[in-house]
Amino acid sequence: MKTKTLRKDKVNIITLGCSKNMVDSEVLSGQLKANDINVAHESKKSDHNIVVINTCGFIDRAKEESVNTILEQVDLKKRGRLDKVYVTGCLSERYRRSLEKEIPEVDAWFGTMELPLILKRFKADYKTELVGERMLSTPRHYAYMKISEGCNRTCAFCAIPLMRGHHVSKPVEQIVAEAEKLVSRGVKEIMLIAQELTYYGLDIYKKRELPNLLHALADIKGLEWIRLHYAYPSKFPLEIVDVMKAHPNICNYLDMPIQHSSDKILKAMRRQITRSEMEDLMGEIKNRIPEICLRTTLIAGFPGETEEDVEDLKGFLKKHQFDRVGIFTYSHEEDTAAHALPDDIPQEEKERRAQEIMEVQQEISYRKNQEKLGKVFKTLVDRREAGRYIGRTEFDSVEVDNEVIIAGDQTLPVGEFVNIKIIKAYDFDLEGVVV
Repeated sequence: MKTKTLRKDKVNIITLGCSKNMVDSEVLSGQLKANDINVAHESKKSDHNIVVINTCGFIDRAKEESVNTILEQVDLKKRGRLDKVYVTGCLSERYRRSLEKEIPEVDAWFGTMELPLILKRFKADYKTELVGERMLSTPRHYAYMKISEGCNRTCAFCAIPLMRGHHVSKPVEQIVAEAEKLVSRGVKEIMLIAQELTYYGLDIYKKRELPNLLHALADIKGLEWIRLHYAYPSKFPLEIVDVMKAHPNICNYLDMPIQHSSDKILKAMRRQITRSEMEDLMGEIKNRIPEICLRTTLIAGFPGETEEDVEDLKGFLKKHQFDRVGIFTYSHEEDTAAHALPDDIPQEEKERRAQEIMEVQQEISYRKNQEKLGKVFKTLVDRREAGRYIGRTEFDSVEVDNEVIIAGDQTLPVGEFVNIKIIKAYDFDLEGVVV
């Protein structure tokens, strides 16, 4: 007969999906720790007896990864290596009822906004005084920070509003206080994230308040880099660019997903913007800050997309020379507007188109990197790997963009800034020496 262990519970949190999920896991970790519960994030050890899986439900591949992870942890429970398996996050929010039937071994399922209910499972109190406190899972010198939750946009392909609800902004004062706490702990770079940054403030202030928020954050002493992710192009408030220009600690970097360039596809996607309007916007942004790094995200294989539309998109990239590009293949998501359209492009063809588009961007990236040869850039040292230091310039965000490989055998302080002269340039990375 198996006897119940008397050891104290230890929780391991597994995070899947985007940086917004990571922040949620960090907040959960902080709350558990404040309640004297032993907690780790992505622990490689086997010394925990409870697992919380923070899932992603964005596209098919992410959903598959989430389900596989749940099944792996359930199997460990069946073999007596875990006592409890809890599941939270977007997949749980969206498919809870069916998953409860299919995987009954999971002890409890929670939605995206049910942190207090998760804590109750641990007989823990939700400590309101800890708002903004997190147990960082990133290196101590950078952190992601959510300024809002949810989205009011109606993009035809997107299931995020189904999982995250309507847009809800955090008050400016709360965000600034959170940023000050992070900086006091050694954070030098904060990446602002939201489902839609530029909508910030419309719900609680009745106007777009991202410019004022940026002014307030830029005044925080010790905060050296502020980076903007996920800005919607439609009705983009150009005051944001003016604020970026006014403050040296706001990176000349803007992540603006355009998804496509063909007017036909943009209309079908319900993006509320035309190709011409996007061109005017990007032209004005570059006019105000010529050195700005523009990152975008694209979708290949949306229903009804033709070879002509693909060529349109390739031509758009060649014309506008984005610095960074990411691309997804279209995922046919139930309960979205696009689900009513026939998913008429085979997955293999979607991937072929995505590859073609990225080959165009690869040439652009190589050419842009070649232009950096001989120039000196302020570089944040992120880590030491395989005997060399790896860093980033202000034009590169974590994981998704270029990195700078720092040559030489000198000892460098991880989490600090150094000046690097670029001596080699590749398709998606740079190499340099300390000057």
